[in-house]
Amino acid sequence: MLEVHLLTLFPEAVQGYLDSSILGRAQTAGHLKVHLVDFRQFSKDKHRTVDDRPFGGGPGMVLKPEPIFEAVEWVESTHGPCQRILLTPDGQPFRQANAVALSQEARLLLLCGRYEGFDERIRLGMKWQEISIGDYVLSGGELPALAVIEATARLIPGVLGHDQSAQEDSFTNPQQLDHPHYTRPAEFRGMKTPDILLSGDHQAVAAWRHQQAIDRTAQRRPDLLPEEPTPEH
Repeated sequence: MLEVHLLTLFPEAVQGYLDSSILGRAQTAGHLKVHLVDFRQFSKDKHRTVDDRPFGGGPGMVLKPEPIFEAVEWVESTHGPCQRILLTPDGQPFRQANAVALSQEARLLLLCGRYEGFDERIRLGMKWQEISIGDYVLSGGELPALAVIEATARLIPGVLGHDQSAQEDSFTNPQQLDHPHYTRPAEFRGMKTPDILLSGDHQAVAAWRHQQAIDRTAQRRPDLLPEEPTPEH
């Protein structure tokens, strides 16, 4: 089982998604457990303050270090050491290989930012794996956290209806896009399912799918294909 601790100021914003579909079934089946931790509860002042104006001036508010340190230390003293993940636009791009690695961990701790960002001492004072889900900025880390949790959880044996499904996803063994998929009806509005998929020849179908995956990757994401060796002169 993978145990996940999600530190957020808005647990109600993510609870519904965690309880739905694959993630909900994974928790019911005992493959996944997600604890939502509102780190505002670790603020010491009467107003439960978690942010303040930045030193040096500038717009926005910055998350204070005290409640976050307290929250992380409480989680790890209660449940044990975690692989800590900081959701931040300037982190390393999240890839399928990262999800594979995280699925092997016993416990994850994900910190969702808000406002203008984190006090830098949150980065410096604790060891984090810093992750970004894309070159854009959101209002908080909740959506990135859900993306990381789902991408990771679906790789845990037993979470999907068929474990082979995860092995045939895009970006997985080798890193290329998935092949096209078709289902009934065989023809829809003049668009026909390729005959090869209706042939019953499993070897031919596998070869077709393999080639389609390569072609689609070359067209849409050529950066995923291995570089051809440079000819020797």
